[in-house]
Amino acid sequence: MTNDAFEDVDSPRPDPLRAGKRPVKPRDAATLIIINRTAAQPRVLMGRRNGGHNFMPGKWVFPGGRVDRADYHAPSATDLRHDVAARLGKTAPPSRCRALALAAVRETFEEVGLLLAKPAPPRPGNGPWREFLAQGALPDLDALEFVARAITPAASPKRFDARFFMAEADRLISLERQADCGELDEIAWVELEEALKLDLPSVTRFVLREIPLRLADPTRPAPSLRFARGRQQLVHL
Repeated sequence: MTNDAFEDVDSPRPDPLRAGKRPVKPRDAATLIIINRTAAQPRVLMGRRNGGHNFMPGKWVFPGGRVDRADYHAPSATDLRHDVAARLGKTAPPSRCRALALAAVRETFEEVGLLLAKPAPPRPGNGPWREFLAQGALPDLDALEFVARAITPAASPKRFDARFFMAEADRLISLERQADCGELDEIAWVELEEALKLDLPSVTRFVLREIPLRLADPTRPAPSLRFARGRQQLVHL
């Protein structure tokens, strides 16, 4: 399962270390997997990237993106649960962990127009948080599980240190998308087995296979996938 985990970003490119170049530093990123269990089989929210993107064009992905500086200072209605914060804390200091969680919630709003949040009076916000906070909502970090981590290889021209979170759809303020939101071309709730048949980045496929294991055992350690010395390494957090 891990053998092809980075196939999309590690296809034949020169190794920057062998060429005497410094690899690109990975940027912190966060992704949110939303699980809907109202049907007989659990469904996951997936979105298709625009075909014009220069990074994974046309691929189906979970909503997510890189951490913004404003994520370090954004307010929230709840905090990460202690067990989630402890596990995530193996990958970053507390302030960055909170920013990662907030980035996952914010990017989900920006990309699919859904709020993992609790109702609150509208308030002003800075930068990318302005529209979120204007909805009359504050992020519900207590709803998040930490599912996986993946770091793209040194040979990739774009590198991310991505943390994958998961939350239940019933923790959303509504299943109705907010108007004028959504950066992904197409959005769908897909059964897990059917999702594996989509055109996926291999890291997304790796995490999708982790989801039923996580649903069966919420205490399961989170897999952490990275490249080191030209080989993939998998550890559990």
